[in-house]
Order: sequence, then structure tokens, then C-alpha cells
Amino acid sequence: MTDKMQATEPEDLRDVMDPARANALCATLGLAPLEPDAPLPPFFHQIYFWNVQPGDHLGRDGVPIQGEGIPDFGLPRCLWAGGELTFLSPLIPGVPAQKSTRITSSKRKTGRSGEMGFVTVEHGVSQGGTLCVRERKDLVYLEDPAPSAPMLNLRAAPTDEDSAEPMRFAETLLFRYSALTFNAHRIHYDLDYTRDVEGQGGLLVQGQLLAQILMLKATQECGPLAGFKYRAVSPVLHTDQVEICRKGTSLWVRGPKGQLCMSATAETV
Repeated sequence: MTDKMQATEPEDLRDVMDPARANALCATLGLAPLEPDAPLPPFFHQIYFWNVQPGDHLGRDGVPIQGEGIPDFGLPRCLWAGGELTFLSPLIPGVPAQKSTRITSSKRKTGRSGEMGFVTVEHGVSQGGTLCVRERKDLVYLEDPAPSAPMLNLRAAPTDEDSAEPMRFAETLLFRYSALTFNAHRIHYDLDYTRDVEGQGGLLVQGQLLAQILMLKATQECGPLAGFKYRAVSPVLHTDQVEICRKGTSLWVRGPKGQLCMSATAETV
């Protein structure tokens, strides 16, 4: 059974795009500070336009119950499933910007795995009246895992990459990225909650962080981006060593068991 919900009217947020915050993300990711007047790297707008909610507006998992106009499905778990971006014009640190957000799709389904909610959110980020970034993100809301739930069927990642880099995720990296994005989702910093409630073997690495790393690799090895599309496939734990892989303009994260964790496609200028 599927229940569809109406799209929402756009909601706007404004931000001064503080250069110090961008350089804090650079330090978090091990990058050199930005040169004066240099544009933001792709996806850095994630650390701006905070959706600030009081504590009693947060769900059990730390996620706003109705953030960005998302309906309350009554489902306790939220995951970032993927997204797509179009880069139209550079974003400049220190220049006031506006983000327009609307829900374009919202539906609830009942299937063999239980109740699920699916939401598609669209953002437009502008500076000086010029649309700079168009973004779509996909969210999924889930019931708590049943003790008898089957193990996740892992999908094998490609092994024919042109380049691959090993990477680990320190707890401090997850914490600092959550702080910069104002993300209180407990699966990224509360190990007891993540293990005992969500049924995971460790802290979950943010999907946004994995996408950010893939975008930086694509930019470094392929050139400036015109677009980027990514999809989360299986979780990455903070105890995992993964490989950040690329073949042509296809990118992926390969997990420690050879599983595909995230896939992506870059479109260059």
C-alpha cells in the first residue's frame, strides 16, 4: 500500500557563507585552506543554511521531527539515501546566499520489510539573484529493525578502477563533520544508541561525507564538475577501512568485504 502526499511550498533560508566555516571543513577533510576569493569546492554548501530546531523538536535519533517541511511519518529511523546536484555557477565565501527548499515527493509504503517513508527534497542555492546549485536529495524513514530481520544482502563493488585510495574514518572526523553541518543524528556519534537501538556494529559514516569525498576525488582527477549523482547502497562503519575508487567519471566506495557502499557518476564541465 502507498500513500502519496502533496508537494510543499518553497521555504527559504539565508546565510552569509562564512569563509571561516569553509576553512574549518577544509581542515576536517585534510585540505589546504581556501585562497582568498576562491570559490567553494563542490558540496561545501552542506555546512551552511543550518536547520536550527530546539531540542524538543528532535526525534529519538536527534533528527528534526519535521525538518524542512518533511511530514512526520511516525517512523523512528532516518537515512540519507542519495541525491543529485547540478553546479551552475561558483559559490563565493563571504557573499550572502539564499537556499530555497521544497518537498517534491513524499509517500509512505507498507511492504514486506514493514512501514517506510520516502521523501524527495529539492534545494536551490543562489547568490546575487543567480542560481548557483540545484540539488535533489532522497531520504528514507524506517521502523526499528526486528531481531529476526535477515542480514543485509551485500552487493559486490567493481574491481576495475583506474584509481583507488584507502580511507578510514576517525570518530573525531564524524563528530566534526556533524558539527559543521549541524547534524545531531545520533548514529554518527552515539555508539550505544547506534548499536543497541539501530542494530549497527559501529557509528555510521555520514552519507553526505562519503558523497563529499567522492566529489573531491572527481574534481581532482576529472576536472570541475557540472553535475554529480550518488546513491547509498550499504552502510560504512567508523571501524571500516574502505577504498575510494574511480573509473572514468564513475566513482564508488568499496567496503572491507568488497561490498559496494556508495556509487556515483560525475559530469564534468
